[in-house]
Amino acid sequence: MAKKSATRNGKSLVIVESPAKARTISKFLGNDYTVEASIGHIRDLPQGAKEIPAEFKDEDWAYLGVNVEQDFNPVYIVPPGKSAQVRKLKGLLKDAKDLYLATDEDREGEAISWHLSEVLKPRVPVRRLVFHEITKEAIQEALSNPRTIDNDLVKAQETRRILDRLYGYEVSPLLWRKVRPKLSAGRVQSVAVRLIVERERQRMAFIASTYWDLLARLANAAGQEFEAELVSVDGRDIPAGKDFDSATGKLKNAKFLLLDEREAGELAQRLRLAEFTVTAMEEKPFTSKPYPPFTTSTLQQEANRKLGFTARRTMKAAQSLYENGHITYMRTDSTNLAKVAVDAARELVASQYGREYLPDSPRLYQTKVKNAQEAHEAIRPAGHPFEFPEALRGQLDGDEQRLYDMIWKRTVASQMADSRGRRMTVTITGRDKSGSPAAVFQAGGKTIDFAGYLRAYVEGSDDPAAELADKDVVLPNIREGESLEPRELEPKSHTTQPPARYSEASLTRALEEMGIGRPSTYASIIDTILAREYVFKKGNALAPTWVAFAVAQLLEAHLPNLVDYGFTAQMEDDLDAISRGEAGHLDYLRKFYFGNGRAGLKKQLENKATEIDARDIGRIRIGRPPGEDPIVVRVGRYGPFLEQGERRASLREDLAPDEVTLEKAQELLAQASQADEPLGACPETGKPIFLKLGRFGPYVQRGSTDDEEKPKNASLLKGMKPEDVTLDVALKLLSLPRDLGAHPTSGQSVVVSNGRFGPYVKCGDDTRSLPAGVSPIDVTLADALALLAQPKAMRRGFGAKREPLKVFEASPVTGEPIQLLEGRYGLYLNDGVTNASLPKGAEPETLTKEQALELLAARAALGPSTKKSARRKAAKPAAAKASTGAAPKAPAAKKAAKKPAKKAARKA
Repeated sequence: MAKKSATRNGKSLVIVESPAKARTISKFLGNDYTVEASIGHIRDLPQGAKEIPAEFKDEDWAYLGVNVEQDFNPVYIVPPGKSAQVRKLKGLLKDAKDLYLATDEDREGEAISWHLSEVLKPRVPVRRLVFHEITKEAIQEALSNPRTIDNDLVKAQETRRILDRLYGYEVSPLLWRKVRPKLSAGRVQSVAVRLIVERERQRMAFIASTYWDLLARLANAAGQEFEAELVSVDGRDIPAGKDFDSATGKLKNAKFLLLDEREAGELAQRLRLAEFTVTAMEEKPFTSKPYPPFTTSTLQQEANRKLGFTARRTMKAAQSLYENGHITYMRTDSTNLAKVAVDAARELVASQYGREYLPDSPRLYQTKVKNAQEAHEAIRPAGHPFEFPEALRGQLDGDEQRLYDMIWKRTVASQMADSRGRRMTVTITGRDKSGSPAAVFQAGGKTIDFAGYLRAYVEGSDDPAAELADKDVVLPNIREGESLEPRELEPKSHTTQPPARYSEASLTRALEEMGIGRPSTYASIIDTILAREYVFKKGNALAPTWVAFAVAQLLEAHLPNLVDYGFTAQMEDDLDAISRGEAGHLDYLRKFYFGNGRAGLKKQLENKATEIDARDIGRIRIGRPPGEDPIVVRVGRYGPFLEQGERRASLREDLAPDEVTLEKAQELLAQASQADEPLGACPETGKPIFLKLGRFGPYVQRGSTDDEEKPKNASLLKGMKPEDVTLDVALKLLSLPRDLGAHPTSGQSVVVSNGRFGPYVKCGDDTRSLPAGVSPIDVTLADALALLAQPKAMRRGFGAKREPLKVFEASPVTGEPIQLLEGRYGLYLNDGVTNASLPKGAEPETLTKEQALELLAARAALGPSTKKSARRKAAKPAAAKASTGAAPKAPAAKKAAKKPAKKAARKA
């Protein structure tokens, strides 16, 4: 040992997660330290049958990657694509005098440090460095006060990982069999889906109500106008939206006066000759306190409201800001600020806004989260004094600049004085000379006397100054008893609205308030439910698919504990207790999986495959027309469809469930019935021509599905409506691709087609897209020849070399830069050897290098595609394996494949 240490170079090795973090820390550490990145986790549970070590493949529990028969021991492997980085770290460690593990300070970071220690097996002193901001002062403080790895945090994270694996790998196969392949279940994911589905059910059950009131435009003696709303007539209050029952559409209380359009118009007509008098004036002072500094959850919510960022986009920008030393650690449940940060904020308040905006004593904020384990300080600008946003222009990209500006303002505002103002309520009574019932109107005004923290930050607003101006609603100078002139009386209609769908921000807030999951995981949860097509975006809202309804129905009916909100929140509390060393992880896992007084997960799943009727699970009732069969939505393997007895109709995938009302369902079924009636017959073949409605929209079809020959289909052209399709139009659509004639020079056929990327003409290998407004069913040979004679437009052709949309640093596996490219079938990653498609729903602007490496590693693990594999094997069989990172198949894999349940589960 002594001899080995004598050959060491005297440098300390510091390991962090990312290259960006490594570069920033290197600036503060001089030549005595080597800083290297692990590039995320270097070890994890196997992701499928191919990754399970050969010695475990025959075990009954192998598909889980967790030995449930022996203390839930996890099987850890170094994932494909990480071996080269592990070798590099081992090589650096050979010459190091000691090892500092400087991964993030949350449970995830603690687990990464533990895995590094387990894999690298250092023979030198190992120290754990913890810091919540990457500044020179924070790094030096961490070096002066290192600690050991916190095993309680590691066990809590490992338990969470095992729990999620058991849940996902045991429940997901049930969804594949009973709902649809490739679905997934998850401890937090499935609860989030249930929340979204429940909100949609409320919207579907909602009955809208309409009510009327009056808006009066009144003027004082000086001619100054203002508006007032009708609040009561003859002592009976006019209702507001909250006074109606959403399930019945009726008033909750009979005391309210419900006006219809006619009654509101008659009342307006009568009051046009009435005398209006100010009968009461009330002024109340108010104060408004600043918002606390950001946590992970509130940062995601506010970035979504104010900047329109998704949760993933917010966290990508925040991660970069943290790793480059501009903000403190971005995964935190705490609203607390360190004293040095409070002092820095108060200094800025005094210097930038004036001492009158500074409260007498510092403001202290305490988190409402029971166990704020992620970090112990809110998200704020790093260091002290805080860097001004303007000083970072040019150093940050657009998203980072906007997010930093928001964090800076929120932090400074949190130490500013309260906003103070006055609210004024004016009551006006209108009474005509006939002695009819009095009509009472009210007008409200608000004046900000002292802006306080609003000078720096207004929640949900990009421009505090403009927002302040909008907050002032000034009434003219009027006094009690004064007569007013009615200038206009306008009847106003109001319709109650269903509860709003969840946005990313409101879903995050709901999950956090219920104590479900961790804010640091919400971005990945939202990504998953979008990628699995449980939800889709309608504007900024998350709308559930019918598949989500079927999954929610299955879990609610057959595995209710797994989507129970209280049960799921309690799981978080239990995991927190493990992280504090107050509970044992093995007892908890045994109770969850095997049960203790109540059925565990394993027992709950027994016989479910035979008990559950897939037809019942995939049926959602819409309603029953009088005297007819009920109408239901069925979730089939190839998409949702409506069913009423023997009648069926496809549903468009962009049609949200609450839009499929009973009336809409009847309309779609009627259209589908009409589709069974042909438009006419094809003059050439004699076959019937139909106009059909499919899951991707309307199309025309020649022939019947009962024919021996497969019917020919053609989509409607862009902008075409089904009602515009005549037999002649349908025949023209079905004629595509259409031979226009021979080219006068080459003699080759000139063909017009409607392709995936729009209509085009083709002659040999030469193609041209049809310009906007030119229809492929009307284009002539002369038109096509004129188009082909034009130079080919320079565009991103599929045969041309494409400029990458994004370039990352070199891959540790291939040494080549990682590029994000756009291909014919979508976006994909390339590292010089492997191509990996981006998952559906993934946002390219938020993609990180770590995510790119994971996608490439997962694709490389599958080996090359069949055609490429055959070519490569013929040329260089050995090189193929080296380039793809594919492992040879283990003989035990065939045996494992004979077990259907396990085979399915291993694909999760």
